[in-house]
Amino acid sequence: MNPVVDKETWQEARLDHLAAEKALTQQRDELSRQRRELPWVEITENYRFDTPEGSASLADLFAGEQQLLVYHFMMGPGWVEGCPSCSFWADNFNGVDVHLLARDTALVAVSRAPIGEIEAYKARMGWDFRWVSSAPSRFNFDMGVSFDPGDETATYNFGTQTN
Repeated sequence: MNPVVDKETWQEARLDHLAAEKALTQQRDELSRQRRELPWVEITENYRFDTPEGSASLADLFAGEQQLLVYHFMMGPGWVEGCPSCSFWADNFNGVDVHLLARDTALVAVSRAPIGEIEAYKARMGWDFRWVSSAPSRFNFDMGVSFDPGDETATYNFGTQTN
């Protein structure tokens, strides 16, 4: 149980805590600056994606914008619905595109499920954001967000998984 103190004692404790919060904010700002300065990876593979309109390249997904924000939505072939956590976040994607477009950024969700399964779940959820299937390519595997179940060890989510 928390101690009950007079207002002056609380104020002193709160100011100490505020100083720690400000230090954390400065550390996070510095870490964010370092992340923005990370080198980029050149993509040389001609990845193809299935969209409701047909086949698209990775360059097509930029839709004329300078930047592309790709959300890896965990939904594999044969899944009736997507990952619960991904679905929670996706509930907030409708309408965000206008704000991203104002910053020359396109948003697309990518899943390994076939486009028909994606479209069915998307309709069920009432979503209208762009969501494509990476099923025709190894995009998810090459980006380290999916791994082949038969692999003894795989690079997944920036680390090595042993199956």
